[in-house]
This record gives sequence, structure tokens and C-alpha cells, in this order.
Amino acid sequence: MLVMTIESSCDETSVALVQHGRRILANAVASQIPVHRRYGGVVPELASRNHIRDIHTVLDEALDQAGVELRDIEGYGVTSGPGLVGSLLVGLETAKGLAYSFDRPCVGLNHLEAHLTTVLLDLDDLKTPEFPYLGLIVSGGHTDLYIVHQLGDYELLGRTRDDAAGEAFDKVAKMLGLPYPGGVAIDRLSRKGNPDRHEFPRPMWTRSNLDFSFSGLKTAVALHLDKKGIPEDQALADLCASFQEAVVDVLIMKSLTACRQNDLTRLVVSGGVACNHRLRHRARRACDDDGVELFIAPPRLCTDNAAMLGPIAEWQLQGRAEQGFTNFDISARASMTLGRTRRSTSSNHR
Repeated sequence: MLVMTIESSCDETSVALVQHGRRILANAVASQIPVHRRYGGVVPELASRNHIRDIHTVLDEALDQAGVELRDIEGYGVTSGPGLVGSLLVGLETAKGLAYSFDRPCVGLNHLEAHLTTVLLDLDDLKTPEFPYLGLIVSGGHTDLYIVHQLGDYELLGRTRDDAAGEAFDKVAKMLGLPYPGGVAIDRLSRKGNPDRHEFPRPMWTRSNLDFSFSGLKTAVALHLDKKGIPEDQALADLCASFQEAVVDVLIMKSLTACRQNDLTRLVVSGGVACNHRLRHRARRACDDDGVELFIAPPRLCTDNAAMLGPIAEWQLQGRAEQGFTNFDISARASMTLGRTRRSTSSNHR
């Protein structure tokens, strides 16, 4: 099928055209970073307004990139959650309106599922992982570990109990007076910093379970700043590198522990924090040492975008082309579960 996918769960407005669930014909994205930078984070009402402003322009751009017209689209896939409800509604109502107008099928999609399956797209210099594989979603709102058994079959092994890793990056950056998005600023400064300069805690540094926690690390940085003040120049780079190293250590340790416990030899890292250069470098080295194949999409597909919806949109739309539009009841959901949960991990593996 030739599918149009729409993503508007937070502060990126994106429309993509994906063929056969694998080949990206277009992937247009409008970022709202300049809008939210002055506030140090995403303002939900402003995000919704800017989605309304940008959606038609982004849609036209995607059609132009692909060289197709709306009548050529055979189905629609749109993020229905989790995310900011006001933002989600813009993409949802656009997709439903187009699907209704052209009598095409439309499905609501889980944002987390899209991150887990981005690597199933046809990507340059990156082969497609075979099932099953371990998926680490690491972003501003999520830090989760899943076994991806097949499309539609996911098993949750662990998740953050408080702040997500990306949220910790942004909050620490704000303490340091760095610009939004904070994770990008810390990553940039860390490149010239010494990661061993400060010994910050590694939260939940235990193999007895696969959950995460980053609020304590954030507090440790705050206490350090209260005592020492906000550093400058090389000292600032060293602090950023040391904080980043603590986060990366935990992410890699938990991921490889999950691989060993579940006899998995393939690891997929996804989400916005997967753009982090230190995480990508350390993960490659650690996976090589453990005999685990690592799959990370290009940075442009790790942050929120519509193309990542392609594999699950195609999978859900298969066989529905003749049904036309029937899905009036797709609704925006701020929170959504994904797959089944295995809570016995912490007791079975020591």
C-alpha cells in the first residue's frame, strides 16, 4: 500500500508517505524548537496552535516530495497516543478528514510501537533486525525495555519509575542555564569534557530488575550545583560529560542485562536520546564486546517523525483497502499501554 502517516504527539508536525511499510517516499517535519526555547520546555497550548498552523504546509510538502496526489493514497496511519491530547487531535482529525473524504481506511497508532519498529524501514547501511529483538525506547517521556517478538507482540521488561532519561537531560540543562532542547546542549558540551571528572550516582545500579530511575541523579547534580555553583568553560563541559556518562552507563548496563537474561542477540535503541553521540558510541562498543547486534536508526528518524509509523501502519492496514473509511471512533489518548507486562523479571533473575 501507499500509506500517508501523520505524527503530532508533541512538538513536531510531520507527514510521511511510505510504500509497502518499508520505503520512505517523503518525510516532512516542522519543528517547534524556536517556539518553546524561550520557555525552556514544551508549552502544550502553544504546541497545539502551531500544529494547526503547520499541518497543511507539511502535508503539501510531503506530497511534493513524493510526487503523488491525495487520490493516490491507499490508507492513513496517525499517532493516537501517547502524547499531548491537544497536539494529537490536530493530526488525528486531519487524517480522519482525509480518509473520510477519499473513502480510505485509517488506523490510530501507538507512538511507542512506532519507535520500536523504526528500524524495520529500508534504511541506508542498516540491515533489518530479525525477530525477536530487545528494544530500548529512550526519550523525553519514556525509558522502556521491551522484547519485540513480532509486530503487534511486545513484552515490557522494565521502565522508568520517575523521570525519563531525556527529561533528566533537559532538567539538568535547565539548572545549568543551557538552551532548550537541553539534551542536545549537554551532548555538544560533553564532547570536549572529561566524563571521569565527577562521580555521579548510577541510579538503580542493580541487575535484580530492569526498571530505571533518574530523579536521584538529577538531585545529585542539583546538590553539586548548590555547593559548587554553576561552572563555566572546561568545568562546565566536564560536569556535562560526567552526568551524561552516568545516564549512558545505566542505559547500556540494563539493556545488555536484559539481552543476557532473555537470550537475545539483537538490540534496537530508539527515541530522541538515541541521537546522543556518547550513547551511540558506547552502545556499539559494549554490544561488540557482548556479541550483540546493535541497530540504531539515523538521528533524523530517532526524533519524532511520521515515517517511523510506516511499518505498523502497513501492518494494521493490510487487507483493509476495500473497506473504505469506517474508523470514526479513533480518539486521542494521553497515555497508552503497549504489549503485555512481565513483572516477574526482578524475582527470577539475580
